Amino acid sequence: MGVFKFFILVVLASFVAHNYIVVAQDDAEIIIGFTEDERNTLLALKTGFHNTFLDEQWQSFNCINWYGVTCNGSRVIGLTLENLDITGEINVDALFNLTALSVLSFRNNSIFGQVMDFSKNIGLERLDLSRNKFDGLISPSLVNLVLLESLQLQENRMTGPIPWFDQSSLKEFNVSNNNLTGPIPNTRTLQSFNSLSYDHNLFLCGPPVSITCGPASQVNDPRSSKKSWVDATLIIVNIIGLVFLAILLTVFYKKKKQVNEKMIEKKKVILEEKGDEIPSNVIDHQAKEDLGKLVFVDGEPEFELGDLMTASAESLGDGNFGKTYRAKLDDGRNVIVKRLRDLKPLSRDEFMNQLRVIADQKHPNLAPLLGYFYSNDEKLLVHKFMINGNLFNLLHGGRGTRDRIPFRWGARLTVAHAVARAMEYLHMNPSSTLVPHGNLRSSNVLIDENKCALVSDYGLTAIISNAVSVHRMVAFKSPEYLISKKVSKKSDVWSYGNLVMELLTGRVSILSVPQDNRAVDLCSWVHRAVREEWTAEIFDLELMVQRSAIHGMLKLLQLAVRCCDKAPENRPDMSEVVREVESIKVPNVDSESEEDLSLDRSLTDDSMSATPSR
Repeated sequence: MGVFKFFILVVLASFVAHNYIVVAQDDAEIIIGFTEDERNTLLALKTGFHNTFLDEQWQSFNCINWYGVTCNGSRVIGLTLENLDITGEINVDALFNLTALSVLSFRNNSIFGQVMDFSKNIGLERLDLSRNKFDGLISPSLVNLVLLESLQLQENRMTGPIPWFDQSSLKEFNVSNNNLTGPIPNTRTLQSFNSLSYDHNLFLCGPPVSITCGPASQVNDPRSSKKSWVDATLIIVNIIGLVFLAILLTVFYKKKKQVNEKMIEKKKVILEEKGDEIPSNVIDHQAKEDLGKLVFVDGEPEFELGDLMTASAESLGDGNFGKTYRAKLDDGRNVIVKRLRDLKPLSRDEFMNQLRVIADQKHPNLAPLLGYFYSNDEKLLVHKFMINGNLFNLLHGGRGTRDRIPFRWGARLTVAHAVARAMEYLHMNPSSTLVPHGNLRSSNVLIDENKCALVSDYGLTAIISNAVSVHRMVAFKSPEYLISKKVSKKSDVWSYGNLVMELLTGRVSILSVPQDNRAVDLCSWVHRAVREEWTAEIFDLELMVQRSAIHGMLKLLQLAVRCCDKAPENRPDMSEVVREVESIKVPNVDSESEEDLSLDRSLTDDSMSATPSR
């Protein structure tokens, strides 16, 4: 019996020891918080993101210590990396090993590449990739995520059609501000969201947006092909009916106009015979008959609206607030015509009053407005054509080619001064709005035939829809708007600081061309360069050939850093900016003499080596 009891005790001891080891192993696994595949996946993401903050945070073996990562036991269930200035590319299969993922958010970064394949992430409930640079098609794998509750893809560069989303779980959906095309699928889920979820996709059509699809636009749904010929027939009949109705209305309008003119003339004769004054309502009626005329800022008409309509026109692209054309008149002159869209719901008088305010602002460094036009269907601005284009093209056009003419320090300082003077005038003008310009960027600084810099597109905050201004105007990208939803004159100062940084660095600013892969958040980039003491690499190589200009370049950079301070109250006003720019002198040195300063590290002087306020 003694031997048997001893044997039993040994077995029990072994069992207890085994279970203790298993529990200990399980506890260790919970502490580590990763499977090997999932940890390797996150490390691969970190490598592609090139983000200093993540490089520092994602190092330990404990899931709890990894910023933005949420674990449940040994599985990653959440990945939230928002507002981190991530600029890397992500692979399509980057998330294949995160099979337990339920929440993913990369909101407000600069991540580019195609949208990932989510076929392995079947438990995904919330996905937010908004305000990045994702391009290509919306991944069809998203259609199969039956637990998906929220899908936020707005403010990217995605193209192609919207997939056939029909999950009953989907309660939040936004694909606005992309380049999506084609009809919106007629599913119960997609039709349940309002037009704001699809806004600013120029070639999307069909409900719930107001743009009607043409006969060639067919939703990729097998049910639609059976009725396509019926739809085409109905559309043709509708078009014929509309044309006939338009002819009737035109005839009616002409007849009515002739009758009104005869009545007015008859009334004038009667009043003049009686010696009475013509009442104001008759004058008002006459003013309404002038709706089809161009209004010229300096009074005397230089040409008629019909001259513009018959002129040969060249499209210069789709701007922030409408299409822009270069029109060549019969007398050989060229003018720029902007067809405005997305305006506030202004009456004719309100529109005209606001345009008079803009036209009355005259300064040698403001691009003058020639004329404007208002009708219910068209609102036009007419400007003088600038033969030398704009500052963006002067800075970035022809880089790396033999035809490129170097843009030297003296010319850039002159532009900085001219823009500062124009902005000071706008800020001092009593008729200015809360944000006198609101959209200062390099493409809105024009260069005239005398190579003088002229600021354009000023004052449009008074007529452009607030919802559109928030998405497209530079002032609304400022730190104060992102934090407190407020803008002011100091938001213009911040925009000027970014413009000067673009002048000094020669880099494409994300404020000038958000969709350009080369575009950089210059304010953050310069701050980092100064903090890490590689100031010598900030300046454009075209500026680095003149050693005597370094002091002035540093002074202008210091001013730009102050203008970009996160706190508006710490930024200088535009009058102070003008004085500081004027104090910077162009060295009296032969501009053609070139010295190689590419390895000169002396640019980190004491005033720039300190970390600036952010």
